[in-house]
Amino acid sequence: MEHHPDIVELREHYERVTLTPRAQGVEALAVLAGLFLAASPWIVGFFPFTPLTVTCLIVGLAYTALMAGYGSAYERTHARAWAAAALGVWTIISPWAISGSPARGKNITTCVIVGTVMFLLGLAALSMATITANGAAMRLGRAGRAKG
Repeated sequence: MEHHPDIVELREHYERVTLTPRAQGVEALAVLAGLFLAASPWIVGFFPFTPLTVTCLIVGLAYTALMAGYGSAYERTHARAWAAAALGVWTIISPWAISGSPARGKNITTCVIVGTVMFLLGLAALSMATITANGAAMRLGRAGRAKG
């Protein structure tokens, strides 16, 4: 099964995708966004709110771990982008969803902005799987070649 032509073609496609500046940029920005979220309680200054501080630290490190291998091992990590997008959504709603964490201006602004960036980067990572070298969309998981 490992030498099936469709699998070989799909692996080659994923290798081409990881070499693009777009994929490398998405990975770099995602790692920076995750690290910023992890450090944001101390950078922005809302660290006295313990539940939100712990949440930002854990979610930021998890997001960084999910997206860090994206560019170097795209074939195995592109499916994790769904989880990364979900972590972005969680980050957006976390100031209100976490018990014992008063939602204030700095908390809300930081979580909404960083969460939105994380969500969009997750979607960008997902969209890479559907783009072939010639710009055509992949259909049903197969790399389509433009006929002409």
